[in-house]
Amino acid sequence: MSTNEAIRDQIRSDYSTIATTSNKAEGTGSCCCAGACGVTESIDPDVLAEQIGYSREELEALPADANMGLSCGNPNVIANLREGETVLDLGSGGGFDLFLAGPKVGKTGKAIGVDMTAEMIGKARKNLEHYTETTGLDNVEFRLGEIEHLPVADNSVDVVMSNCVINLALDKQGVWNEIARVLKPGGRVAISDMALFKPLPESVKGIVESWAGCIAGAALIEELRDQMFNAGLQGVTITPKPEYVRALMNADDPLYKKVVAELPEGESAADYITSVDIAAVNPDGACCGTGCC
Repeated sequence: MSTNEAIRDQIRSDYSTIATTSNKAEGTGSCCCAGACGVTESIDPDVLAEQIGYSREELEALPADANMGLSCGNPNVIANLREGETVLDLGSGGGFDLFLAGPKVGKTGKAIGVDMTAEMIGKARKNLEHYTETTGLDNVEFRLGEIEHLPVADNSVDVVMSNCVINLALDKQGVWNEIARVLKPGGRVAISDMALFKPLPESVKGIVESWAGCIAGAALIEELRDQMFNAGLQGVTITPKPEYVRALMNADDPLYKKVVAELPEGESAADYITSVDIAAVNPDGACCGTGCC
């Protein structure tokens, strides 16, 4: 098995475990798999969500176990969703962000989630009943697939959003190419993710859970910008948001402790790692990474 295949299998296994063992509705909490993005026994997922931009009202409106502590920002804030739009969530998990987006696009809009983990898709589809009962809407669906190969038609989406997922992809350029492909002309990107100010020591990438923990796979900010331009996206803005890393460091997150132990003396994780808000537009639609098709 290649290194990339082993990493992908580890990530899939970690998130499958989260999906099958995390259930606040049954009192089992959401800290089944420390090392995945935001998943730590040292901070409650709702507390973390509030610290990175979600309101208490939003959290209370969700199915009880939709928030598994996997977010590093709030892409809904930058999405500016409108009635009748189609929004696509990459790595939609249990439906957390998509269930917040659905009412914004309304009954004439559509909210589509894609996730590579069958267990997450199953969890999200179970949560649909709560969403429909509380909103009266039937505009959300979930599809099994990889974000490098989206099961979505060309030029069919108004907004692509994602929350702490693209850093997990081993072919990030492929992901941005797919985003450009599925976006309509004028379609928008509204993504929260992890990025690096400067390269991490190689020893950090040797910490297995740092991949699922959204650290080892994070790209440099300038690399992200280049990948997006290469995909044909324009109007790219990448805004560092230190609240997420600060919250986990203040909570003595075990993974971040391991990372700090590998850093030069006097440096902290926040010197290297940050959450970012990413925005862009697709001017032409159906671009292939080396130019529009």
